[in-house]
Amino acid sequence: MSFFSNFSSDHCPGPITGNPMTGLCEKVCIQAEKIFDAGIVQTRLENYTLTLTDLTPADPTYPLTFVSARSLTGTGTVSNLSVERQPDSGCARVQATITIPVEVVYTDATGAEGKATASVTLNEDVLMYVPSASVMPFTVTAVASCVVPEGTFNSTNNTFTVSACVTCILKVAMQVELLVPAYGYCAIPPAQEYSQEVCSGFFELPLYPQGKGCCKK
Repeated sequence: MSFFSNFSSDHCPGPITGNPMTGLCEKVCIQAEKIFDAGIVQTRLENYTLTLTDLTPADPTYPLTFVSARSLTGTGTVSNLSVERQPDSGCARVQATITIPVEVVYTDATGAEGKATASVTLNEDVLMYVPSASVMPFTVTAVASCVVPEGTFNSTNNTFTVSACVTCILKVAMQVELLVPAYGYCAIPPAQEYSQEVCSGFFELPLYPQGKGCCKK
């Protein structure tokens, strides 16, 4: 079993029932990433050029045929960051370049499948809340996902021209120590091993037929 598999201990994650104050036993200092602000940007990029690198296998037979492409991780790399605080406001103008690594799947002229890496770049210019000046600095991070449903091959420079669907969440964050109320340590249940028992349905049948031996009228 696990936290969410028929485990009835009070010291495990799950919905709160009854008085939420019941069981609180201590104040705990935890190290966490505090998110001061976050905003989502969703866009479709048309006629975007993907430059291929790290082709596998290394020497495909051109031309290539696009199959699919999607982001490799959920993290975007933030660069060219500019944070300009706005007067008489807790907000700031945040400008940044977000680079999202993607994996491209293709077939070559012989029909062999290959893979390559590329990147999708966004230039963002948004207003976000930023905390006041402190010893510990805040950071601007990006969570990003990209799916490329279609693309065509450019034989002149061996690139793909694609349409890309991109979701990017910008966050203003800081590593902090927070004091929070706690119910104590989690009770960790034993893990239930997966077993594909082919006879389980048969063994669960009754030994003899159940019910009365007559037809319903």
